[in-house]
Amino acid sequence: MTATAEALAEHGLGVVRFEFPYMANRRIEGTRRPPPHAEKLKSDYLAAIDELQADGPLIIGGKSMGGRVASMIADELFEAERIAGLLCVGYPFHPIGKPEKLRTEHLQELRTPTLICQGTRDQFGSMDEVSQYELSSAILMTWFEDGDHDLKPRKRVSGFTHADHIQSMGGAVSAWVDGLVG
Repeated sequence: MTATAEALAEHGLGVVRFEFPYMANRRIEGTRRPPPHAEKLKSDYLAAIDELQADGPLIIGGKSMGGRVASMIADELFEAERIAGLLCVGYPFHPIGKPEKLRTEHLQELRTPTLICQGTRDQFGSMDEVSQYELSSAILMTWFEDGDHDLKPRKRVSGFTHADHIQSMGGAVSAWVDGLVG
């Protein structure tokens, strides 16, 4: 997350990060309990947005679970003109090894302008899998060759490094944001 935030900042984008309480508990207690259901995290995300008191165009989003939760509240905030868009990095389209348990129902009708940055071999939704899903036309997918859930490629296979993909992602996000609010 630090590298992602730094890459976005290098492109002039302000980034504010927050930690879900369950993640803070994992860090403090040193335990690795499963996360709560995404629906239970929506109030934490909304509280973080309220605390921010953003002035100007706001893009919400997150990595994996953070992006999923943000996608669940995005339309409400977009319609209230509180956000301009949604950014998801490594969206968890389904649990690992369970491609039949899709987490895409709300993505079919999403109205918020959305950019999803995904590795082509992400175990939570590869390019081959995601290309079969019915997703809203408001969603733009940006793929990172041979990238995993963290966009990390196998250098010998792809010729890219993780740093290459993170920098490319920063540029893609910056161009997308410019198109939204420019």
